[in-house]
Amino acid sequence: MTMGTKTWHLALVIVLMMILNLSTISRVDGEQQVPCYFIFGDSLLDNGNNNALQSKVKANYLPYGIDFPAGPTGRFSNGRNIADITAELLGFVEYIPSFATARGREILKGVNYASGGAGIRDETGQNLGTVISFSKQLLNHKTTVSRIVSLLGDEKSTEKNLSKCIYTVGIGSNDYINNYLMPQFYPTSRLHMPDQYAALLIEQYSQQLKTLYSYGARKVALFGIGPIGCTPGNIATYDTNGSLCVDFINKAVQEFNIRLKTLVDNLNHNLQDAKFIYVNVYGISSANNGGILTCIPFSPPCPVRALEVFYDATHPTEAANLVVAGRSYVSLLPSDTHPIDIRQLARL
Repeated sequence: MTMGTKTWHLALVIVLMMILNLSTISRVDGEQQVPCYFIFGDSLLDNGNNNALQSKVKANYLPYGIDFPAGPTGRFSNGRNIADITAELLGFVEYIPSFATARGREILKGVNYASGGAGIRDETGQNLGTVISFSKQLLNHKTTVSRIVSLLGDEKSTEKNLSKCIYTVGIGSNDYINNYLMPQFYPTSRLHMPDQYAALLIEQYSQQLKTLYSYGARKVALFGIGPIGCTPGNIATYDTNGSLCVDFINKAVQEFNIRLKTLVDNLNHNLQDAKFIYVNVYGISSANNGGILTCIPFSPPCPVRALEVFYDATHPTEAANLVVAGRSYVSLLPSDTHPIDIRQLARL
């Protein structure tokens, strides 16, 4: 066992103990900490929105979902994703439904709009077929808000209710993986240096988040991009030049993350009746890839999934999701979240 693997296993044990304690507290309290939870993002948070789309980005088949109670549902992991675990920590008894399946009054507890392959830029991921971009996810949320107004009877009640809810957004990885790093499909890497591209993404992201604010969001957690240069897929595709990871990719996404943290500060300054937080996924995530698990449809996956970081070439295992979700809910280190964590956000 390498030092990196030992460090990952120790971190996992610590976080699992923390989550077990927090989950017990949530059950004892017997109440949801917030009335509803809305989720936006990509495949790291998707729970089935791509299932009926003409898209190559799907996970509604085995061995995805092999450790999830309902089996393959469209979650890009062996079990729960970050949104599922966060919902549990917030005290929800049931997982938040996908926009594709949410019906009737169940939308009052929240909706998951995330779509595998989606990005901040509308063209991102189109090389994979149909995906639901962040802009389209916001339009879907606008539809949901209208339905909530009908259910609650008036806009004022809806506004008051939504202001207490938690919103998480995890987007941006595909703007690199399925855009900037694919010059055969997209011109962005020829037109912009990494710092310029990051600035463009943040500029568009800022406008989108202000749209989300206009739809009633007041407690928003923004997940940064993880070290995607350390995914098995990228390590296999690019020359690491003797490094453990593809450094030029990690440096590029850090340009985005630095600007995202600054954006959080700016949003909090300019929208003072709201609170935005930054989740440092890059810092939380281990650079150790923990081995490569190949997710071939209907083939048996690695048997010791609880000790692995990646379930396929890009997506994390439930164990890795537990680490990110746990440390975003309650910061293990001061650098995990900024300026507060999700549990503190829920209490505001």
